[in-house]
Amino acid sequence: MATIKGGEFLIKKIKSEDVFISEEFSEEQKMMKDAVIEFIDREVWPHKERFENKDYALTEEVMRKAGEMGFLGVSIPEEYGGIGMGFVSTMLVTDYISSATGSIGTAFGAHTGIGTMPIFLYGNEEQKQKYLPALTSGEKFGAYCLTEPGAGSDANSGKTTAELTADGKHYKINGQKMWISNAGFAEIFIVFGRIEDDKNITAFILDYDKNNPNGITLGEEEHKLGITSSSTRQVFFNDTLVPVENMLSKRGAGFKIALNSLNVGRIKLGAACLDASRRIITLSTIYANERFQFKSAISSFGAIQKKIAEMSTKTFAADAGSYRAAKDIQNMIDFHLESGKPHEESELLAFSEYAIECAIIKVYGSEVSQFVSDEGIQIYGGMGFSKDTPMESAWRDARITRIYEGTNEINRLLTVGMLLKKAMKGKIDLITPAMEVANSLVGIPSFETPDFSELLSEEKEMIHKLKKAFLMIAGKAVQKYGADLDNHQQLILAAAEIMIEIYMAESAILKAEKVAKLTSEKEAESQIAMAKLNLFNAVEKINSFGKEAVLYFSEGDEQRMMLMGLKRFTKYVNNPNPIALRQVIAKKVITENSYCF
Repeated sequence: MATIKGGEFLIKKIKSEDVFISEEFSEEQKMMKDAVIEFIDREVWPHKERFENKDYALTEEVMRKAGEMGFLGVSIPEEYGGIGMGFVSTMLVTDYISSATGSIGTAFGAHTGIGTMPIFLYGNEEQKQKYLPALTSGEKFGAYCLTEPGAGSDANSGKTTAELTADGKHYKINGQKMWISNAGFAEIFIVFGRIEDDKNITAFILDYDKNNPNGITLGEEEHKLGITSSSTRQVFFNDTLVPVENMLSKRGAGFKIALNSLNVGRIKLGAACLDASRRIITLSTIYANERFQFKSAISSFGAIQKKIAEMSTKTFAADAGSYRAAKDIQNMIDFHLESGKPHEESELLAFSEYAIECAIIKVYGSEVSQFVSDEGIQIYGGMGFSKDTPMESAWRDARITRIYEGTNEINRLLTVGMLLKKAMKGKIDLITPAMEVANSLVGIPSFETPDFSELLSEEKEMIHKLKKAFLMIAGKAVQKYGADLDNHQQLILAAAEIMIEIYMAESAILKAEKVAKLTSEKEAESQIAMAKLNLFNAVEKINSFGKEAVLYFSEGDEQRMMLMGLKRFTKYVNNPNPIALRQVIAKKVITENSYCF
């Protein structure tokens, strides 16, 4: 079984042997990774200009080829046309197939995630046998029709209706959906509508044939900032008939389906940002090594080295967190399978268990891709702003990742909300450790100098203290505001920042430690430096957001005591040297002329 429940990382000490890292891919997974990279280098990267020029037909063509290669059904069981490799492999394929253009990344993510998974997770046997083989092979593509003009983040407020016909054989769908990815070439739509005055929406599987549109009309392709060859259209339903047997799950289950589908989509979106970031770093480094100014390669300048080091560090952390969470999910799926639960139920339970981590990975990964692409433009200078280099399109493609699958603001609010909900239901004990931290604030701290001779031991102790900082702030926020906490969004956002930084910093440290164990401390020098630099950045951020929270909900002696506590929890015994760490990281990347981790 997974060693830890979702959200429990905040109250437990995690060991490096408890986490999975991408260096541990199986031989089968390495072969899959190589196959996807070769596919992208052959079918996508050489045609980047066509993708930027809204070549929707090329996106569809590449997606069909991806289906032929087996990439569209990695985790779908073989009986439904997939190859049944498991969730870590799904993340791996999503990671590398999304690297060259956001247009393919979006089409792939929409099809394999929210376009296919609702049928696998919630469909009955007949529905799965009918639809999944066509979806996994690329014979047909899926689209997910949830968002409406008045229903974005508040997905359950949609106005689309589903009315049972007089003969009881069909539901008549009427309404409008917008921002529908793959709408231009999809033939299987997951559509959400409300039956009568139901509290929750209902989901349906709808076949679309452009030669027999059945009351469906498509809007024109949207003009977008990025992902320009990703088909994005409005979809209008006018007395569209869907057979009653095409209801997905049961009446009123649509909202639950939407929420659980988004958990899968979120973590996969985080993965979809990874290799794009790696490629940007590699291209930026090559350019910096080849671009001479003042008779020197610009890669020799400290200002450029700082950028390369920070880009690499954030990408390293994103990789660490993504595959850590993916393996925890896979372990939980396997545990439920071994206990006799069906595959679909096992996946649903696992994704629900790690919904917090899914949201964390989405937020962090998307913001890393935006940071890396922005710095990539800066390294290229004026050329970075030109459409003749790949940085400009990378930056535009990255921007959408902070919006879809729930905006990053919504996801931040969700991380804290879901954690507190778990605590209230007794699924995770936050109260006991929060009380211990609160009591420790009035105690006398130890002045003994600890032994930090073991690799990364001080960094792991810092993570332990940062968790105390989160518990101090979250505990006080809940104590003060209780059920009214939802009305203090800026406070929740501050707590979410702290939580995200803890998870990602811990992931990077455990990954670096494990790499050192698999190789040697010398060979892992750069990974260790990235883990230390990432933690330094996290501590600075946590100190800032922690202070913001404390100043908001406390005053007087209590405020002074909590600020002292925050200072204690964010204080190193031996301060790291961030400039020296950046120099180690940058030297490695610049020497290798690529992101090499």
